Amino acid sequence: MKSVENLTQQSVVGEIESVLDTYPSDPYQQAFAIPDLRQELIAFVLNRIPSFYSVMSDGQIPLAEAEQGSLAYYKLPGKPLQQQLHLQNLIHQGICLIVQEKSDWISHHLGETVEPACEPSHWFG
Repeated sequence: MKSVENLTQQSVVGEIESVLDTYPSDPYQQAFAIPDLRQELIAFVLNRIPSFYSVMSDGQIPLAEAEQGSLAYYKLPGKPLQQQLHLQNLIHQGICLIVQEKSDWISHHLGETVEPACEPSHWFG
């Protein structure tokens, strides 16, 4: 029997990890360690890019396991650098939007005040 694996989601999740690593732990990494916010960020990005799938046969090792977390097989088709930059830009937009919209909720869950406008921009490295 064959199954369908969403390659786009694997790529997005890996890229979110990489992008979040460029942000300060407090409050960004801590906030997106909360499963609900992480899922919201994933959904934000996935809703803005096309999805790509692969058909897997029974007994075939999923690419994620075969590559031990490497995203080599999960890069979206097309111009790799342009698409990676577009994906990173969407992730930055999602992070900023979610932190702005949910700053009170995040502050409550982290026990501190979150002021996203006071943080320097990390969009350009």
